[in-house]
Amino acid sequence: MKKEKAFIFDLDGVIVDTAKYHFLAWRNLANSLGFEFTEEQNELLKGVSRVKSLEILLKIGNVELTEDKKQTLLIQKNTEYLQYVNKMTAEEILPGINELLDFLDQNNIKYALGSASKNAPLILEKVGLLNRFTAIVDGNDVSKAKPDPEVFLIGAQKLNMKPEDCIVVEDAIAGVEAANAANMLSIGIGDAEVLKEADYVLSDTTGFTTDFIQKILN
Repeated sequence: MKKEKAFIFDLDGVIVDTAKYHFLAWRNLANSLGFEFTEEQNELLKGVSRVKSLEILLKIGNVELTEDKKQTLLIQKNTEYLQYVNKMTAEEILPGINELLDFLDQNNIKYALGSASKNAPLILEKVGLLNRFTAIVDGNDVSKAKPDPEVFLIGAQKLNMKPEDCIVVEDAIAGVEAANAANMLSIGIGDAEVLKEADYVLSDTTGFTTDFIQKILN
């Protein structure tokens, strides 16, 4: 009898690509403050909290602001981001993910979401996946950001699984580090060089072939 396993998915860059919306909202914010913000610079904000992201952005633009003004800008950025999110549809689910979830359902393998985003349930609802996850851990459930393993440990708890029987799918290095710290198998989606600490790396979500899934389940 092979051991029961469960999956925990990050949201952004794994299930859907909302990174582009974050980028547009941050870029518009930078432009409103009178400087440019590039896609390369946007890489610095990957997996980073909203508050920390603003600090990085202001440093890039060499802009100093009062705490009040910063709060206003954080709200402004999130409001704009949510306008993009509210227009999302099932077409935004990344390639291969629907097939992967179908395979897990057919084989009675549980899966949870483990995301730092407080907007995770809204995004899942927009793309029609909200009811498919056994459990959802989002930014409202955690006090420590990745690479702290808290988000994934709560996910394992909600799935009634031991951490070592969980498989994490992540696109950010902080997420891979969090999975490794939680003693879970880590699958990185993206650049193999950046994600070299992951147990497996797929260049994109189409790498989830039936053969690959069966290999990691065994």
